[in-house]
Amino acid sequence: MILFRKFRVLILMVFLIACSMHIMIDLLPKLERRGSGACSCSHAPSEEPQNWAKHRAKPGSESGWPNKHTLRILQDFSNEPNSNLSSHSLEKISIGERSEALKRMEQLKTGDERRYATRDAAFRNAAVGGSKLSALFQHPLYARPLPALTDEDTLFNVNTDIRFDPKAAENPEWQGEGKDGDYSPTGEISSDSYPNWLRFHIGINRYELYSRHNSVIDAMLKDLVSQRITSVAMKSGGTQLKLIMTFQNYGQALFKPMKQTREQETPPDFFYFSDFERHNAEIAAYHLDRILDFRRVPPVAGRLVNMTKEIRDVTRDKKLWRTFFISPANNICFYGECSYYCSTEHALCGKPDQIEGSLAAFLPDLALAKRRTWRNPWRRSYHKRKKAEWEVDPDYCEEVKQTPPYDSGNRLLDIMDMTIFDFLMGNMDRHHYETFEKFGNETFIIHLDNGRGFGKHSHDELSILVPLSQCCRIKKSTHLRLQLLVKKEYRLSALMEESLQTDMLSPILIRPHLEAMDRRLHLVLQVLADCIEKEGYINVVEDDMGTEVSNTDTVPQR
Repeated sequence: MILFRKFRVLILMVFLIACSMHIMIDLLPKLERRGSGACSCSHAPSEEPQNWAKHRAKPGSESGWPNKHTLRILQDFSNEPNSNLSSHSLEKISIGERSEALKRMEQLKTGDERRYATRDAAFRNAAVGGSKLSALFQHPLYARPLPALTDEDTLFNVNTDIRFDPKAAENPEWQGEGKDGDYSPTGEISSDSYPNWLRFHIGINRYELYSRHNSVIDAMLKDLVSQRITSVAMKSGGTQLKLIMTFQNYGQALFKPMKQTREQETPPDFFYFSDFERHNAEIAAYHLDRILDFRRVPPVAGRLVNMTKEIRDVTRDKKLWRTFFISPANNICFYGECSYYCSTEHALCGKPDQIEGSLAAFLPDLALAKRRTWRNPWRRSYHKRKKAEWEVDPDYCEEVKQTPPYDSGNRLLDIMDMTIFDFLMGNMDRHHYETFEKFGNETFIIHLDNGRGFGKHSHDELSILVPLSQCCRIKKSTHLRLQLLVKKEYRLSALMEESLQTDMLSPILIRPHLEAMDRRLHLVLQVLADCIEKEGYINVVEDDMGTEVSNTDTVPQR
């Protein structure tokens, strides 16, 4: 009996010692973190194997997987037809949590922010003498006012919508920016105090994603390359790896990492649907969309990301975390999970842990602003042998014209805009498009997912122009701008080169791609000239400018 009691006491002591050790192990990282201050130095690749163990502690501890970090509902940038109906984030945030995050915004600029400011200032100084881009945006064609906006024409009503009023939502802390980056509890709430991503969202209306001279867009582009990344998760759906990055101000962006260099052309035997997506194509597409004055691509900026500190160390996605490894060349690599190109053979590697990528600003949450996904009438078959109906039926457009929503309004003309936009990039992968549900059929098309553009500068894919040649319809404003962009003083390639210089990853496109856009623009105008000769100017060019008189310096082709 005595031995049995001693044995029980021994077991109890062992249990207490084990509990004490676990508590000490949990507290040790906290003490180390306090002692080391705010050092966020990244480790050299040779040190990674020892340091990775620190991230495998218990889920509840600060040294292991962090607590669930709330994410907003995801915006659909995937290749799946109905993905925007189910592309919700695994986590949601409340306005109170946003206000807490805004209180903790840092004042010190990061290295990326300083580099961006330096590049931006240098570009402005160089452009003062003769910026072709500034001259373009001052042209009368780029100064046409919008119709008067009503509450039905704006995506959000800031004055009455409680979702954009933290005070009304019982979060009085977020009421105007105070000193040192804190948000003072005094004063009335103002939209000027909102973070730039939210100001971008509330500026969306029936006719545009953003206005021509909106300073918020430039500020948000700077945020994309300077804001501290606080959380990373994989984007579900799609054939290739994409990451959702959340910033310290609770803005979110879609990150597409670099897979190919700018000089690599798509091999001629590759099918369009098996090609890599290019991060620089996403960046260039935003600038091209802006120069064409469509303004239907969400703002995109290039950023150099530290794979260790800004992806692996902040991710809460265990599946993503487990795919990190060190290559034989001593570089940090990862591959994530996706349908096709996610394996060690297609790993994304840094040099040694820095990787380029594009960051596309998210559109508003689907819970706040629903979007509708539409099948592109000229969608390709995505089959190695079969052809789509439009490829074999020369009168296919007549069927489309009789089908809603293409039988009325501007939707068919917007498809023609999108066709020209895709042809200039060489993008064959436009299978679906989206619109904001609130505006019904009378609104613009959102140009999402442009990563398969700029793959071949030596080849002009004329099949992309089939919708334009079959329908022979175009907006007058678009036609005049295209004619303007072939002029020497407004040459498209020069404008694109100047615009792309403002990006952190400049140069974005090599010279052959810039020259290809000029060549393709002439081909577009030739197709339109043939249509006008065949059907007449009035039947081809739809007057969307009314009686407005524009000094366009162009002569319409009649």
